[in-house]
Amino acid sequence: MHIAMIYPGEQISDYWYRSQQSFTARLKEIGVHYALESHFFRPDTALREQERQIAEALKNDPDYLIFTLDAQRHQVLIEKIMARGRPKLILQNITTPLKRWDGRQPFFYVGFDHATGTRLLTEAITEMTGGQADYLMLYGTRGYISQARGDEFIRLTSTLPDFTQRQAFYTDINREHSTRAVLQALTTDPDINLIYACATDIAIGAIDALKILGKEDDIILNGWGGGSAELTALQQGSLDLTVMRMNDDNGVAMAEAIRLDIEGKSDHIPQVYSGDFVIIRQNSPAAELERLQAYAFRYSR
Repeated sequence: MHIAMIYPGEQISDYWYRSQQSFTARLKEIGVHYALESHFFRPDTALREQERQIAEALKNDPDYLIFTLDAQRHQVLIEKIMARGRPKLILQNITTPLKRWDGRQPFFYVGFDHATGTRLLTEAITEMTGGQADYLMLYGTRGYISQARGDEFIRLTSTLPDFTQRQAFYTDINREHSTRAVLQALTTDPDINLIYACATDIAIGAIDALKILGKEDDIILNGWGGGSAELTALQQGSLDLTVMRMNDDNGVAMAEAIRLDIEGKSDHIPQVYSGDFVIIRQNSPAAELERLQAYAFRYSR
């Protein structure tokens, strides 16, 4: 099998790297012979550059193409690929099929449902704050993930009378942009006592700002995803909580979908696979964290 993988993997978050590692490790384990061509880009990379990388990958006529869907602009690229009829398209980090593609959906949607993770995180934050907070919203790029992680948090807390959004910024999932956003927000609105970060790189940038201001102990900050950088920040006391993905579930799911397909069992493949989450906090027992990491990163150590 010839597989092309085009990922927004140039981030502090190791989610995409671990996805590739778990995917290839599972393929080897189950005996699927493959050739992999991979391209990583930053989340804020221009659409033209992403299109160029896809065009390069398609020149080699892959059997499967693994891409993502975040911004509305990606829909045009994806529709062009589906119109070709080949390669089979796996969309990662999205678990909500688009209605506009009814009748001609991609081969497979896989990831961790952003709205589900946000609900778990919202419940934990509400408990931690007692339902009272003046918060700063730090979005990623404009698109699906910011909506499902950020706007969903706003919707879920909108009925809490003492939960108030004070400011919001789009950070392009960029550490430095996130730092500047937090410094600006806390300068103009020092009463902010909660920062909601929509991604790992954003949370790490917010930590940088809180260290500069000496406010690490004054403001609650969440992570999103529970990768290595976030787990380290939790252990160091720089992060208060996160929703942790059982990361390697998605790589295994992609490998198993391909195995079923080449065995002629495509009717056994679900349209969507969404992996599991768990909430972890600064005070989560060390033994529990070790157990979760051993499972979540079982192929991508």
